[in-house]
Amino acid sequence: MGARSFRRSSGGCKGCNVRVMEGDFLGAAPVLGCAPLTRGRLYPGPGARLRPPFWRIPMFKGSIVALITPMRADGALDEGAFERLIEWQIEQGTHGLVPVGTTGESPTLTHDEHRRLIDIAVRVSGGRVPVIAGTGSNSTAEAIAMTRHAKEGGADAALVVTPYYNKPTQDGLFLHYTAIADAVELPLIIYNIPGRSVIDMSVETMAKLARHPNIVGVKDATANILRPLQIRRAAGAGFCQLSGEDGTALAFNAAGGSGCISVTANVAPALCAQMQTAWDRGDVQEAMALQDRLLPLHDALFVESNPAPVKYAASLLGRSQEVCRLPLAPIQDGTRARVRAAMEEIGLIG
Repeated sequence: MGARSFRRSSGGCKGCNVRVMEGDFLGAAPVLGCAPLTRGRLYPGPGARLRPPFWRIPMFKGSIVALITPMRADGALDEGAFERLIEWQIEQGTHGLVPVGTTGESPTLTHDEHRRLIDIAVRVSGGRVPVIAGTGSNSTAEAIAMTRHAKEGGADAALVVTPYYNKPTQDGLFLHYTAIADAVELPLIIYNIPGRSVIDMSVETMAKLARHPNIVGVKDATANILRPLQIRRAAGAGFCQLSGEDGTALAFNAAGGSGCISVTANVAPALCAQMQTAWDRGDVQEAMALQDRLLPLHDALFVESNPAPVKYAASLLGRSQEVCRLPLAPIQDGTRARVRAAMEEIGLIG
């Protein structure tokens, strides 16, 4: 279901003059009809006349977990719990990992902690599933530095949120992402989340950015099901579209998406992976049944600001303490009751 990594590959096709860049993920379908390289997203080598977007399949797909960052009672990182969470995710069938995104509380992590968590995720996953490191910032220079570290640390891609608070124009967004993509040769996924960043990248801007060979997709948290249809038409079917909303993940797939970067997968990884796998093989009835089963949990985990509810849910499974760093507060008793009830309803706890 997930992509396979051939991160040391540097081969290419002499006949069609294309090459596979180091760090790329090779998917499961032929691209460009290249016989020696029958799998993968191919970038143009010197002299190639291809024009982006020139890929035919999304680079990433399935259930990709937006990892929480486990913390001890004093707020310090719990690296052991983080390692165990990653191992459990892979055992349960998760198709990819996103460390140090906003669900991982990146705004309250130090730079050293941020880098350390990426390093742990890469080491523990060991190439079994892709690691898409959160490297966004509202400072372009800082985002470049974070993305450069992600590449040096062995991450397979970077997830870069639209700049928050300083509210760039569409031209500013284009220049921001272009600067990052020009500076670091690593697949980059745009994270468009207007509810948190207060800006919405337009379809036109995203289509322009999709022409950059390092910009491979978007995590879309607009909850607008028209958006993936519009982006698919503007940027091409191979531009990787991942839902950032658990509740609309299947509807997003039906409109052109290839998976979901999921909060719920922190505590229900097997169910989320099974739902995406069922959809991928065309078993719509099973996928819908799994979506219906998960819906009460999707709803409960967003009663208060993420990731506080999902960290409480993880604590019920013994995967993490529920501690978040300020300014996120402990969740209210009513939210605790609702999360616990949802966990019981779908069979995650007794």
